[in-house]
Amino acid sequence: LHLTPEPRTPAEAARIAAVTAPPDDPAAPQRFEGISAGKATVRARPGPDAFSIPSASLDFEGEMRFRLGNGLFRRLWVSAPASTIASDGLGPLYNARGCQNCHLRDGRGHPPEGPEDNAVSLLIRLSVPDPAVSDLEGYLAARPDPVYGEQLQDFAIQGQKAEGRIAVTWTEIEVPLAGGESAVLRRPAWRIEDPGFGPLPPDLMISPRVAPQMIGLGLLEAIPVEDILALADPDDADGDGISGRPNVVQSVEFGAPMLGRFGWKAGVPTVRQQSAAAFAGDMGLSSHLFPAPWGDCTVAQADCRAARHGDDAEHDGVEIGYEALDLVVHYSRNLGVPARRDVDDPQVLHGRTLFHAAGCAACHRPAFVTHRLPDRPEHSFQLIWPYTDLLLHDMGEGLADHRPEAQATGTEWRTPPLWGIGLTETVSGHSTFLHDGRARSLLEAVLWHGGEAQSARDTVVGMEPADRAALVRFLESL
Repeated sequence: LHLTPEPRTPAEAARIAAVTAPPDDPAAPQRFEGISAGKATVRARPGPDAFSIPSASLDFEGEMRFRLGNGLFRRLWVSAPASTIASDGLGPLYNARGCQNCHLRDGRGHPPEGPEDNAVSLLIRLSVPDPAVSDLEGYLAARPDPVYGEQLQDFAIQGQKAEGRIAVTWTEIEVPLAGGESAVLRRPAWRIEDPGFGPLPPDLMISPRVAPQMIGLGLLEAIPVEDILALADPDDADGDGISGRPNVVQSVEFGAPMLGRFGWKAGVPTVRQQSAAAFAGDMGLSSHLFPAPWGDCTVAQADCRAARHGDDAEHDGVEIGYEALDLVVHYSRNLGVPARRDVDDPQVLHGRTLFHAAGCAACHRPAFVTHRLPDRPEHSFQLIWPYTDLLLHDMGEGLADHRPEAQATGTEWRTPPLWGIGLTETVSGHSTFLHDGRARSLLEAVLWHGGEAQSARDTVVGMEPADRAALVRFLESL
């Protein structure tokens, strides 16, 4: 997918342009827009397992591999040595014992809800300034902390010490809205307490990240690079105030620069690299992509590096062997996207009109058609509705973490996909949004938008209450 698998014919390009164009009838659903993921779409279930269904496009063998991958995704890992070598190698430092601990029911994580709530579905990325110039043009000057690494691990196996504890203080901000209404936002102040390996450097940059939902990743990976790049407008040549740009990152898998698609700042190019990086950083489990058996432990953490690890010959000399990683990648690529709800509801249709009129669709692009992929027919040539452009956008100081990542600045974030967002509370048991979970509702998430999205946010603030309710109702239908 780092190369163009097969160029499209002019006739295909014309068909795709027509089917992905904005709606021309505000009173009627677009053709196929209720089928969010094409033939991969699954029925929207009413219970908390709505994000855990295998893609409807999988054949029998694909579904069997999906269920095997699900078993690994749910596995709780233990430290080495253990009686079952298939499950050992955790840590020595880690954030969670299993993938499902963060992506509970394959849904969205949340920030800690008090001092007694551990931050298992939220982690802190770490960086310090780096004057060295990267080999990849456009990379910004930052590197992992020399003592604490690339992320804070707040758990440790027996005999080791955790790196610290994540804490947050909230400040409330009232925002007046048209029609006599108001909303209360909460601004977080994140900090690291009880550092286990000495004082934190004064120039440390931190970025909190909640675990994102898992649905539709294989389809996002199958969107043609050229279709995403065609949406980029880094110099705002069309004057609409939107200047999305790609994050080009180094692929560990292919050893070459690639388009970043995954992560809050589009810092990862493929589902395989994302999965292997999570095993390494979140659980301290090695793979052929990230072979260090101690995960994110630095040279300053000698006891961690010297601890017993689980890199057994039976698993290709690492803790997550080739087949195990393949199964988890297959599972992650094929979690089904639920069908839209209430697509023809008049309030939903009115909200869709407002969504486009406010300019939200300039970044949250509704539709794409995936590549023709002979080796992955389940993702091949599908009309999908993820509501993202997968590009970076400057979201202003209100959402800034001031921590660069690859080519992304401290104020830029990737446009997150919106499909499935209306089922967040059903699946995850909460309705918190944005990269650090600060927003407690979809309206709060909109009100935090700034920078390139300031105009759209101000339009929503100025709407009459009935229009704002319709806009939220539309988002809840996705």
